[in-house]
Amino acid sequence: MAFPDNNRFTFSGHESFPCKTLWLKKGYDFVKAEKDFNAPEAVVDLGVGKNMVAAVRYWYKAFGLNNDAETGWIADYIFKSDMGKDPYMEDLGTLWLLHFLLIYSGEASLYKMFFVDFQKERRLFDREQVVSFVKRKMIEAGKENLFNENTVKKDVGVLVLNYCLPRNPQSNEDFSTLLMDLDLLRQVDKTSGDDKRNGYYFNVEGKRKVTSEIFLFALLMTKEENDNSISYDTLSELGLMFCMTDLEVIDMLKYLSEEYSESLTYSDVAGIRQLQFTKQMDAKQVLEKYYE
Repeated sequence: MAFPDNNRFTFSGHESFPCKTLWLKKGYDFVKAEKDFNAPEAVVDLGVGKNMVAAVRYWYKAFGLNNDAETGWIADYIFKSDMGKDPYMEDLGTLWLLHFLLIYSGEASLYKMFFVDFQKERRLFDREQVVSFVKRKMIEAGKENLFNENTVKKDVGVLVLNYCLPRNPQSNEDFSTLLMDLDLLRQVDKTSGDDKRNGYYFNVEGKRKVTSEIFLFALLMTKEENDNSISYDTLSELGLMFCMTDLEVIDMLKYLSEEYSESLTYSDVAGIRQLQFTKQMDAKQVLEKYYE
């Protein structure tokens, strides 16, 4: 299936709100009821403020849950009230799945750029460095005229809120962000004497561990449809999405090749590492195995 070919750059639409825990479920029920996000009563139906209505709509699309997306079926799979696997997102695996979908959908451009491309260059960073990186990438893509520094700054700020625990929380609401429990980003300790007092780092060592079936699902979604083998460079990029070290990626691939020995094999011959599929695998069936 591979990543959708997406040369657009989108850095706005969330009204500066990170995605709150119940927004995707609210958005799903709203869409299924065939209600209109632009209608005045949307505020009451969704139970959020006026600006938040646009944010709910944005995040629902950003996670690839809208029906016209390749992954639109996942909305029913997770959120359907009577048959959904985890409508209130109580399972850590669901959060990993949604994190992957946010990157995979390409609707919010920053997330793949940040977790894959930017993380290759540095683990410790501040917000300004992320903004500069985005500008550089857009110049390289010939899209410099679309770069708006203030818009990208806001988007970087929202990304941090989506993943990073607040340093000085004012209320429980500060802990209601959907993907925070993955613990992928942390702030630099100001008491450590580090000169990047407003810095952050990818929490590679202390994060929650991604489950093997969710990793395999992501693998099947990102591989080219007719390719039976996947290079280690591609596998390494997938690892970056989940903030995994090379060693963690290799351990995961070895485990999967044992667990699914009839369908895939991992090899490391003369320093050439790759994963080979000996049998077709269905991504949805992999999710079924996890949620059963």
